[in-house]
Amino acid sequence: MLESLSGLLISIKITDVMDILIVAFLLYKMFGFIRETRAQQLFRSILLIVAAFIISEVFDLSLLNWLLTRLATVGLIAVVILFQPEIRRALEQIGRRGVFRNQFRDMNKESAYAAVHMLVDAVDDFSSTRTGALIAIEGETMLTDIIETGVVLDSEISVRLLGNLFYEGSPLHDGAVIIRGNRIYAASCVLPLTDRSSIGKNLGTRHRAGVGLSEVCDALVIIVSEETGAISVAKNGELRRYLDLKSIEKNLLDIYIPSGENGDIFSKFLNGGKRHEE
Repeated sequence: MLESLSGLLISIKITDVMDILIVAFLLYKMFGFIRETRAQQLFRSILLIVAAFIISEVFDLSLLNWLLTRLATVGLIAVVILFQPEIRRALEQIGRRGVFRNQFRDMNKESAYAAVHMLVDAVDDFSSTRTGALIAIEGETMLTDIIETGVVLDSEISVRLLGNLFYEGSPLHDGAVIIRGNRIYAASCVLPLTDRSSIGKNLGTRHRAGVGLSEVCDALVIIVSEETGAISVAKNGELRRYLDLKSIEKNLLDIYIPSGENGDIFSKFLNGGKRHEE
């Protein structure tokens, strides 16, 4: 037994280890994708069919084995048709993600903290005045195609500019604002709507658009309800509602400042007692 195990370990090459790690990574990403989607039910069904197929092989159940073999051929086509939206989203994430791009890594720390503080201030204003707002902070996945649906501004982040953009009388208020790094890059952008029924029938287009964008990229989307002033965040296809400003601040800091690098610089903005008026 020990000799066989020792011989097996000796025969393992580095390419075998790489092969196992790559397959494990792909399986991990696949499980992460099917979680919280309709594909989760599909995966359970596939496991049941595979289990039935194994049983038919072990106990020599010819009719069941024949039926499952034919079902697998037709089922593959049916899966592609029924789960076309989920497959499209997965391919979009793979194709659009910039592996080596991180716009926040080289950003000046004080600029990053100032951007976070101004975004929190703006969200506070929108919530207190019940101004509907939809703000997407671009991550590693570039939102070029989304930006093309709106108007490019490429301006510094300021509370006053954000307030003017989402003011009901503004020609650019109907749509999303895209934040790229510490700049307001575009406004009045059209976001893809989610088709998930689990979001809730009481939520409108603004929330469905925020979740829809977060399903196809790694952007953080902040949504302020026009009816209630409630603040929500959409990330990775999940919607968290009724958040306070501290939660918004933490979500933004996690994006702008790498973990463990939140120093005392931010405290001077919070303790200054004066809101940004720019």
